[in-house]
This record gives sequence, structure tokens and C-alpha cells, in this order.
Amino acid sequence: MSNIEMIIEERAADIGNFLVGRLLPFSQKRSIGPFVFIDHMGPAALKDYENMDVPPHPHIGLSTLTFLFEGSIMHRDSIGTEIEIKEGAVNWMTAGKGVAHSERTPEYLRTTDKHLHGLQIWVALPKELETMEPEFFHINKEDIPSWIDNGINYKLIAGEILGRKSPVPAYSPLYFLEVKNTLQEDREIILGDYLFGESSLYILEGNIESEGNLYNPKHILIAKDSKLCHFVLKPNSTVYIFGGEPFPEPRYIYWNFVGTSREIIEDAKTRWQNHEFPKVINDDGYVPLPPQNKNIKLKE
Repeated sequence: MSNIEMIIEERAADIGNFLVGRLLPFSQKRSIGPFVFIDHMGPAALKDYENMDVPPHPHIGLSTLTFLFEGSIMHRDSIGTEIEIKEGAVNWMTAGKGVAHSERTPEYLRTTDKHLHGLQIWVALPKELETMEPEFFHINKEDIPSWIDNGINYKLIAGEILGRKSPVPAYSPLYFLEVKNTLQEDREIILGDYLFGESSLYILEGNIESEGNLYNPKHILIAKDSKLCHFVLKPNSTVYIFGGEPFPEPRYIYWNFVGTSREIIEDAKTRWQNHEFPKVINDDGYVPLPPQNKNIKLKE
């Protein structure tokens, strides 16, 4: 019997002037453990006149994780952070009761050809922390736990697993693990004894083989049982294994807001419309609240 409960394929989504591949949320699967949103950005080759420009916009009730494979983004937020993230580093911003931020191509790259490729992820906060004070952490590439086992490269981007712990300050039990095969031969991967909660595998490049089936890039495979994680990683392939303990209560999602109640979401909407969120440092842009279709309920 197959251990794959569901397969989710990337779907195109527009985040302003930039197209991404959306993986979560999905109509039949709103979350995986505490993970409620995953976008695959690129890979994009941007001309000298093309830039990433996401003006100031708000978040509540979550932590955002940005991890780049290639390129650079300038992050500015209402906490006072102004920092450039490059390939291999992690930006971890916890919105809590409310934060605003912008993401743009750095000034020195805006008139040159460049590339951008990476993941943007939202991790919901536990109910008791969803209105905490906002905070931001930047973790350098060299501080991310990385190791080689049986010729396979591992990188623990967030969470705790395999006896290692990422410096990313997650607020609930989770894991986000990169597994990369740069060899010219197959490698068997058996991780079930170390996984917990809900678990999924995202194929960034290459292929995996599981239970006699071959799976291609840009898909998430959701496991029925994390303890049965066993697959063959094909040559020149990179996957991400992620998941964790799910929360006991559902999460409502509207635009960039995540909360345990509709009241929390409505309050955030009103505050953003009334310009009551704190301002982003050195960026006076503004993304208006999108209209809500009265026939569509908040996502749970």
C-alpha cells in the first residue's frame, strides 16, 4: 500500500510583478504541520530593467522564512531591519501581533541582468504566541547546519532533526531539511525513524523513486505516515523534507494574515486599511488590502 496520501503540483501565482509557483495552501490540504504557505520563486532571469518589487505589506500570526538558491533581495521591515539576503542564508521574520515589510531588488543590482531563485514560506505561530511582539533574525549561510552522509549533502534550514538543530528560532516542533545528491548514482534515503507529525517531500530538481514510481520536480508528496519515509534519490537531485506537529485548532488565512479566529483577521484588515500598522523603514510604498469576494469564506 502506498504511503503517499496526496501529490500537489506547483500552480502559477502572481505576487505583483513576479510570477511564482504556489505549493501551499492547496484546496484539499491547507497546511502540513505548522507550514501554511510555500511559494517557489523562479528560477527567473531578470533583465537590467526588470526587478523584484514587493512594496510594504502586512503580516500577523506567523513567521516568514526566506531561503534563496540564487540571487539577492533587500528586506526592510517595521521593526527597523534593513538587510540584504543572499544565496544560502535565511531570513526569519515573526509577525506576531503585526509587522510590515518590503522585498525589493537591491539598489546596486537594479540596472544589471540578474537571477532570482528561492523559497518563501509561512509557518503559523502557536495560539498562545500569535499576538507576540514582532522580531527578525538573519542567519548566515555558514551558520546553517550542513553535513555529508553516504555521499549525500544535508542542510537543516529550520527546526530540529537527526540530532541537529538549526539556529532559526522556530516556536513549534518542526523540520525543514535539504537533501541533495550530487553524485552520478542513486542513493537510498531512509529517514522515517527521525520524522514526526505531518511530513512532506518537495522535489526541487531531479527525481525520486518510491514504491516503484518515479516522481518529477515541482511536486510535493504528502506522506500518510512520516515514519515510512523511504525513497531513492536519483543523481543530481535536490529535495526538501518538511513538516512537524500540527496545531489542535484550525488556522484562518486571508491575504497575508493568519489567525486562530475570524476576529483576529478582521482586526488586522481594519488596522491595515486605516494605516495603523507601524511603517517600514526607508520604504514608503503601500499595498492596498485586496477586496474580499463575499461569496468566498476565509480559508481554514
